[in-house]
Amino acid sequence: MRTKRIDLIERYIEEEKLVSLDVLCEKFAVSKNTIRRDIEELVKKGVVEKVYGGVSFKAPPSDTPLVPYEKRHTVLNAEKDTISKKAASFVKEGDIIYIDTGTTCLNMVDYLAHVPCTIITNSLRIFMKAVQYPDLQIISLPGRLNRDTLSFVGSEIPTYLRTYNITKAFMASTGVSIQNGLTNASADEYAIKKTVIENSQTRFLLSDHTKFGKFALMTYCPLSEIQYLITDTTPQQKYLDYCKEHEIIIEVTK
Repeated sequence: MRTKRIDLIERYIEEEKLVSLDVLCEKFAVSKNTIRRDIEELVKKGVVEKVYGGVSFKAPPSDTPLVPYEKRHTVLNAEKDTISKKAASFVKEGDIIYIDTGTTCLNMVDYLAHVPCTIITNSLRIFMKAVQYPDLQIISLPGRLNRDTLSFVGSEIPTYLRTYNITKAFMASTGVSIQNGLTNASADEYAIKKTVIENSQTRFLLSDHTKFGKFALMTYCPLSEIQYLITDTTPQQKYLDYCKEHEIIIEVTK
């Protein structure tokens, strides 16, 4: 009986990627002590790992590992700035927008300085940058600070996010491909990004040319579910064809 339950728990965590202990207790109708014992078995097996407030699936290594924010921030600055500027042009007065933690999204804030709107984010850098602009209402998501991504993360954030109606979501990704969609390398970020996609009306992907054809640890959104792709260089023909088929608007900044 217990062995079968542990197998079901493993399968559930693999599907969800990141799950809180409370959710597991409710899903499998067992106590927290029982769940902890079952999780220990899966940790020993090497298929899951414990994170703050829950457990995440331990997937095989990808071709694109997580790079600390400070290293990513210094790469392709000019290209990322033009992408941010183009993305900001889609924001209208009164919009409730989500700005992702990726470095490609950061400069959006400067171009939104005089557009009265609400920004929801879990990015420490975006929060600090937006403070100086009184026309911007800022909602920072709760959680602990992940220093690799300079973002607030935690199992409670997806539930918190679902209380907001996001009109436009501006997302970044570690890699983007037709097969794997929008991917990222952080288990902590996965559930947050996935919830934003599910709870937003219009979705923008901000991606420089180096991200195409790459993939990271987890897919948080199929490419077909975005409405706009903003990039610095015209993508390969297969991406142009795919976007045309799925009615995705491509905006190239140069």
